[in-house]
Amino acid sequence: MLIGVIADDFTGASDIGVTLAKGLPEEGGLKTALYIGVPDHSADPTIGAGVIALKSRSLPVAEAVTQSLHACDWLLAQGCQQIVFKYCSTFDSTAEGNIGPVAEALAEHLSTAGVVVCPAFPAMKRTLYQGHLFVADQLLNASGMENHPLTPMKDPDIRRVLAEQSQHAPGFIAWQQVQQGSEAIKQQLQALADQKTCLVVTDAINDEDLLKIASACAEAKLVTGGSAIARGLPHNFIRRGEASGEAAPEFSVKGDGVVLVGSCSRTTLKQIAYHRQQFAVHELDAEQIIRGEVDSQALLSFVADHQQQAPLIYTSGDPQRVSQLQKKYGREKVSQAIEQFFASLAPQLVAAGVRRLVVGGGETSGAIVSGLKLDSVVIGAEISTGVPALQAKRGEETIGLALKSGNFGEEDFFSRALKALAE
Repeated sequence: MLIGVIADDFTGASDIGVTLAKGLPEEGGLKTALYIGVPDHSADPTIGAGVIALKSRSLPVAEAVTQSLHACDWLLAQGCQQIVFKYCSTFDSTAEGNIGPVAEALAEHLSTAGVVVCPAFPAMKRTLYQGHLFVADQLLNASGMENHPLTPMKDPDIRRVLAEQSQHAPGFIAWQQVQQGSEAIKQQLQALADQKTCLVVTDAINDEDLLKIASACAEAKLVTGGSAIARGLPHNFIRRGEASGEAAPEFSVKGDGVVLVGSCSRTTLKQIAYHRQQFAVHELDAEQIIRGEVDSQALLSFVADHQQQAPLIYTSGDPQRVSQLQKKYGREKVSQAIEQFFASLAPQLVAAGVRRLVVGGGETSGAIVSGLKLDSVVIGAEISTGVPALQAKRGEETIGLALKSGNFGEEDFFSRALKALAE
């Protein structure tokens, strides 16, 4: 294994997994495996990149750091020459962390400094300019992320957000410096490392910028960023003759399908509204979930009865409703109740014959994968930007998954993803 990734949620893990598996056009990427949590066994020696999916984004800081270091040690034991800490392209975090504390802990663990911090994902309209994160033409704090139920982002200045989380002030490489090329970036990172600067926020507004940054990090022990930062990383090893490029595998899964959604992002709400126009949609009231008043058998019947209509079950109320429930019950209780509900529902659906699951929302994806007790998945071809088809074994059954971050995907993503898993 050459590249090891520590992802702070499940959708992000599949996102960066397909990025590494895809690599550059006409060159291909690395054979990539996605592990649900830290494995208790060695990796297949043919794997070129391993992605460990943690659910550490919203954990207490100390626990997130401990889990991330444990994952790092396992990846190093598999021979990884480079560690990538993957977080969301909207830098989802709190004033306490967990991005800054985990990144600093990994840097100390690996005895390195001058570590790139770059959440940019231009293909999804996330760009970083003068240290400020944009979503399309809106600053992060005006993009809808300011209403995120768990990690509201109210400051677009990533340098300032990172400084509040970290023990040391971050360095900065502006877009104008990035334009000077990979060698100039490498020299600037080294200069900042010599000054004992641990983390370095690095601008990027297009894919070419990210390729320059990736080239500059060819020998870096640690890189941090959104999934797009990984696009050029396999090339460094392929260019040196340490790996051969290959295409992500194609596969299909037979069986019933369902869409499960727990995200309330603007993008997801639009996708649900679009899906409702043509397909079967069942809305659940989050307060009924909290009170334990949802009839799971009725949901199983809904899914079975509407197989020709791409059945979708969701709890994605509008942000105002979510906020009201959080004030009434507490933010943690609301999120835990919804996650536990989906973690319980998913195995019941599989037992009833569902074999294709499309999931909207990072926390929801983590809950469902945990509920299904999956320990690893095979990364297949990309369904939509940042969302691959995934194949998992659960006993004798083969399950197809598509785990979508709340802000990802086109309007018709849910129906297309269900279809793609069957083709």
